Amino acid sequence: MGKHKKWIQIVILTAVVLIGAVTIGGSLFSEGNKAPAAGDKAPAFTLSGLDGKQHSLSDYKGKYVLVNFWGTFCPPCVEEMPAIQSQYHHWNKEKPFEVLGINLSEDAFTVKSFMNQYGLNFPVALDTNRTIEKKYGLVSYPTSFFIGPDGRIVEMYQGGMDETMLKLKIEKLLSAS
Repeated sequence: MGKHKKWIQIVILTAVVLIGAVTIGGSLFSEGNKAPAAGDKAPAFTLSGLDGKQHSLSDYKGKYVLVNFWGTFCPPCVEEMPAIQSQYHHWNKEKPFEVLGINLSEDAFTVKSFMNQYGLNFPVALDTNRTIEKKYGLVSYPTSFFIGPDGRIVEMYQGGMDETMLKLKIEKLLSAS
């Protein structure tokens, strides 16, 4: 019986390892965890804004939207903010173009102080528990999604952008239909 006991233990251990691997692999590679890409419908969300209002992606239907995930703790995010403000100011007057900043897990006081310090006035929503960050599959900050009037992602960009790069990306967005 001792000889068979060892084989039974090996079979049970192998079965447990295989079941664990299938379960973990299935959750890691399931379609639900797939980050959205160009051509995909942008994941819906509703977040509280610094203005005290609820901001839903659906509020921007029919408009071109730059959704920028950022934080005051992120040097490239801070560096690109003046460019985003400048482009928002320029394009928002001429085209149906909006910017929605989504701050990552910081409190409203910190974000408001930062916005005031840098003279930023585009809408900002707070992803305090980072659920939208997860829906969008973020791996680095800043990350920007350029979304067309149909709600589909035209382009996604990871990293900071200077004024010239941002202008080119917005022009590309505005020419996509």
